Amino acid sequence: MSPRQITVLGECVADAFTEPAASASNELALRVLPGGGPANTAVALARLGTPARFLARLSGDVFGRLFRAHLEASGVDLSYAVAAAEPSTLAVAELDAGGQAAFSFHAQNTADWQWTSAELARADLSGTACVHTGSLALVREPGGAVVEEFLQTAAERATISIDPNVRPLLVRPEAYRARLAHWCALADILRLSEDDLELLLPGTPPEQACDTWHAAGVRLVVITLGAGGALASLDGERLRVPAVATRVVDTVGAGDSFTAGLLHHLGALGLLGGRLTALGVDEVAEACRFGTQVAALTCSVAGPNPPWRNQLAQLTDAGGV
Repeated sequence: MSPRQITVLGECVADAFTEPAASASNELALRVLPGGGPANTAVALARLGTPARFLARLSGDVFGRLFRAHLEASGVDLSYAVAAAEPSTLAVAELDAGGQAAFSFHAQNTADWQWTSAELARADLSGTACVHTGSLALVREPGGAVVEEFLQTAAERATISIDPNVRPLLVRPEAYRARLAHWCALADILRLSEDDLELLLPGTPPEQACDTWHAAGVRLVVITLGAGGALASLDGERLRVPAVATRVVDTVGAGDSFTAGLLHHLGALGLLGGRLTALGVDEVAEACRFGTQVAALTCSVAGPNPPWRNQLAQLTDAGGV
C-alpha cells in the first residue's frame, strides 16, 4: 500500500558544529548543516518514500536558502511554506566523546516562532493522513498557541503525532509540563526521548509516565532509550524493541529519524488517518523496529542526515548496520 501524505509543522535550525580552525589555534570554524527536529523528520519521511509536506517559516537569509535547497533535494513538498522576513534560527553544537550534542541556541525573534492563524489557515490538509509537530515551534510564543489551534482543527481529519523535544536552554521545562496534558488530549501518538522524560517527569519510571499520558488522552506513547532501544505503550499494553547496533558518529537527528520511520511504517500499513482504531501491538512493534533501523543509519553518519529508502534495503540485505 502506498502511504498517504504526512504533513510536518515546525522549525528549521542551522546546526553549526564546532571544528578547530586549520589556520590558527585561537580561531574556531563552524560547519553548518540544515537541521531542526521537525525539518529532520520531514526530510526522513520524504527519503523513505512517504509524501511529506513541510509547513515552515523559511527565512530568505543564507541559512533559509540552505534549508530550502536541502528540503527540496530530499523531495519535501514546500508548497505551503511561508517566505519569512525574520532571520533563521541558529544552534551551535558541541559533541562529546560519545557523539552526543550539547546545543546553544540563537533564536530571539527568529522566523520559526512567528506563526499566524492566517498563515496556517492556507494549508490544505485534504490529502493528509497525519500531522506531526512538536519541539520549539509548539511551545515558543507567539506562534505556539496558533500551532495548538491548528492541531485542534487538523485532528478532525488526521492522526496527530507530537514530539515534545524539550530544549531547556530556550524554554523552561515547566512550560512544557504545563502544556503536556493538553497536547496528549490533542495527540494520538506521543514520541519522546528518555532525556525528555527526565525533564518532563523527573525520576518517573517510563511505564508510569506512559500511564499518566494515556490517562490524559494519547493512545500510543513511544519512549526512545538510546542504546536501550524503545519502549512502546498502546493503551497501556507495552513492548520493548532493542536498538540496532551501529558505529555511532553522532546522535544528532536520531530521534527525529526514529519518528519518521515509525510514522512511515504505520502509514505504509494504512493505519494513519484517524484515531488509530485498527492499530495493534504487533504493528507497533514492527513500526518501532523499522524506526530503530532508520535511527541507527542516521547515527552512523555526521549530523542530521537521515537515510534514503534504498539504504534501508541495503541494511535489510546485509542483516545489520
